Amino acid sequence: MNLIEVKGLGKYFESFKLQDVSFSLAEGFIMGFIGRNGAGKSTTLKTMLNLMKADAGEVSLCGLSMPKDEIEIKNQVGYVFGGVDFYPESKISAITDVTKAFYREWDEARYKELCGRFEIDQGKKFKQLSAGMKVKYSLAVAMSHNPRLLILDEPTSGLDPAARDDIVLLFQEFIEDGKHSILFSTHITSDLEKCADYITYIKQGKILSSTDRDSFRESYISVAGKKEQLASDVESKIIGLHKHQLGFEGLMKSDDKSLAEELGFEIGQPGLEDIMVHIERR
Repeated sequence: MNLIEVKGLGKYFESFKLQDVSFSLAEGFIMGFIGRNGAGKSTTLKTMLNLMKADAGEVSLCGLSMPKDEIEIKNQVGYVFGGVDFYPESKISAITDVTKAFYREWDEARYKELCGRFEIDQGKKFKQLSAGMKVKYSLAVAMSHNPRLLILDEPTSGLDPAARDDIVLLFQEFIEDGKHSILFSTHITSDLEKCADYITYIKQGKILSSTDRDSFRESYISVAGKKEQLASDVESKIIGLHKHQLGFEGLMKSDDKSLAEELGFEIGQPGLEDIMVHIERR
């Protein structure tokens, strides 16, 4: 069963358009949602959850239709967005007492387990938490009402490498029964290398690719060589071409590998970060 079905989603602003966004995610998997700042990641996630009203398209989450089944969807989906400050002067325990009243299946034991794991002090005011601890608290709340699906915007932002590794491990535990899924946006591609099964790439409000992580990576090759190896008809095939004193570097589609070999280019297998850098350079 697909826990996410997005078809032709659109949101139109004067200076930006989210256009014909479509992708899906089956239960039991993690999808990384990537693209540069301003590409439309947060707008997509917020529109999916009806935090912004869609101008076009259809969204189905956990087999339910948004916005028709919005209340039930939000009982089955945990979500975290950056920049949410709750009530800065309130204690964590007080914020939780108010928040849990909105969820039909709030699991107090799970909440306490996560707070212990994240070392969250219930007696602290929200404003006293570091940026990383605010993220951890938001995650603890999002995961404590038995959600089937997590939708997260930059969930590892502000965390040190050890804490990020903890979160990635938690994500893997969450989906291991094959009945839960996670969609999360991030700039930290090393986290995706560890845990993402699928990658959806958005650029300028349009989906560039949505496929499994290995197929996404293997659809590109990194190339490098000397300037004299370049010709105008070849340059047009190189993504994010960067010329320098010693030669050039960039990406090519894997379909053009035989051409790169014929021209004597140095060929390698790029990582997610390499792919993102070159696509955005273009």
